[in-house]
Amino acid sequence: MQALRILSAVLFSWFMVISVAHADPLATQDKAKQTWQLLDYLAVDYGGAVRDGKVQSASEYEEMKEFAATAGQQIATLPSTPALPELKRQATALSELIAAKADAKTVADSAHSLAAALVKAYPFPLSPSTPPDLTRAKVLFEANCAACHGATGRGDGPLGAKLTPPPIAFTDRGRARSRSVLALYQVISQGVAGTSMPSFATLSDEDRWALAFFAGTLSHDDAMRARGEESWGRDATAKAVFPDLAAAATLTEAALSERMPPDAARDLTAYVRSHPEVTVTANGTGGLGLARARLQESLAAARAGDQANATRLGLSAYLDGFEPLEPALRARNQALLTEVENAMLAYRGALASGKLEQADATAQKLDYLFAQVDTELGADKAEPLTTFIASITILLREGVEALLIVVGMLAFLKKAERRDVLAYVHGGWLTALACGGLTWAMATYFVSISGASREVTEGVSSLFAAIVLLSVGLWMHQKSTAGKWQAYLKEKLSAAMTRRSAWALFALAFIAVYREVFETVLFYSALAGDGNNGALLGGLLSGVAALTILAWLMLRTSARMPIGKFFSLSSILVAVLAVVLAGKGVAGLQEAGWLSASPIHWPRIEVLGIYPSAETTLAQAVILIIALVGFALNAQTARRSQAA
Repeated sequence: MQALRILSAVLFSWFMVISVAHADPLATQDKAKQTWQLLDYLAVDYGGAVRDGKVQSASEYEEMKEFAATAGQQIATLPSTPALPELKRQATALSELIAAKADAKTVADSAHSLAAALVKAYPFPLSPSTPPDLTRAKVLFEANCAACHGATGRGDGPLGAKLTPPPIAFTDRGRARSRSVLALYQVISQGVAGTSMPSFATLSDEDRWALAFFAGTLSHDDAMRARGEESWGRDATAKAVFPDLAAAATLTEAALSERMPPDAARDLTAYVRSHPEVTVTANGTGGLGLARARLQESLAAARAGDQANATRLGLSAYLDGFEPLEPALRARNQALLTEVENAMLAYRGALASGKLEQADATAQKLDYLFAQVDTELGADKAEPLTTFIASITILLREGVEALLIVVGMLAFLKKAERRDVLAYVHGGWLTALACGGLTWAMATYFVSISGASREVTEGVSSLFAAIVLLSVGLWMHQKSTAGKWQAYLKEKLSAAMTRRSAWALFALAFIAVYREVFETVLFYSALAGDGNNGALLGGLLSGVAALTILAWLMLRTSARMPIGKFFSLSSILVAVLAVVLAGKGVAGLQEAGWLSASPIHWPRIEVLGIYPSAETTLAQAVILIIALVGFALNAQTARRSQAA
């Protein structure tokens, strides 16, 4: 047990201190955001500086020239990609238009075209991941913005008269038509140099998006919103215009006016900005819209030669877009879920190997699969029987694995006549259940657990448990071949089982149970959305009863089993669990972007930790080889001892 104590202490310490944050190169993204903001600001405000080829405000005109020059300079310092020369050319053309005092529409079109090309070449998030809370936004606006911009956004706040230049009037229809929510979000996040508008970066990202959407509603009235709601309800084209939150955040009223009559564009914009959640409920599951958007952004980055952003956005498509839908889809159509996950893995593999055509083809396949998911999840809510079966299946699938580990430890300690250490194992799994309840409360009422955090937690804990279980299995097999078990246990185990090793068993019990509880909480949260709470609770209670009976049978069987046979069979079972957890751990870290993924033609059997990637297969093969070699060496050593 000495090796187990040392290994457990080292690995548990590493597990507790490892950071779940995965650093991304954000400098390029931040520079692209700031440049985009300059271009959008220029497109909206240029009309106030020049009209009919004549300068209306010398100071504003100089500002426009400065913004265009700064945007060009910042573009020139971006990392080299195939798209960069064209961006530089467009930036030069924009500066020339301003120098020639071109009309406002020509300059605005040029600036918006350059901004759109910039986003494609150097992608960054265009929208919030979930619909913003406009009720909270109103409170935030009154607390942070009304003093300058006025209670209704007219720019007439008590401090506004003292400011130069004066604060923006959000009610100005002319400027509001050309301003997107994303532009407002950028201004709120970064402020505006040379003005009294500060950065509100200290606010959370969600609050800044909420403020941006709220400010984007102030140029509209209730009558416009009512007409927009009517149009949204009767016209399918309206929903096609705003397929997701990204469209609601980036589309301006002026751009929409090129697709439909200006009044209709105004009313539809008024409604969607006031109720951004309709883009989620009306167009299938919001996560799919985000997944589609991230995939397209990822492809654009790959085509531009930006491998880092392409990979990051590809991961975001899975973690932030699709993964939150997995529990609900698993309950309804496991085969479709498997197909999507395999395609996601293939897409990331194609990006990693630089196979752009293969990535493009896989993205098209994913779009087709997303349509199927949309149909599956957009259907009527699941029947109570479906929810019941999903509930009990999830609990049994997640619970049996943890049960095997915990019951194995309990049976071992009872065989070893070390009942004084049982409290550590019981303390481990009970603490894990309590932490699972806390996780549910936090995820439900306080914070949202990100996809990457989920996968890293599951991946690291699985690998920790796999390594510890492998060492335990080899140790148990060694002792099962030595004979004279009773004498060994009485003479050796009492000295070996120190307080440190008892705490190692506590840690193993905690991690084995918490990793399963963590995933179960996420699945049950998704199933609760179907509204069949009675069936959900029935499945939960039935699953608990089944696990209790299984635990009783396992403990009873192990108590009657000869001690040598018990350790021999247990060592094999523990080694098999180590192989399973190794596959699950590597797969979790792949899905979080910590490890690369090389797709292979291989089955996906999640209950056995088998996934169609070279890395997971290799990890399982390594653990299996170590176990087999260890078992063979133990047997050889035992034969030599008997011969002697």
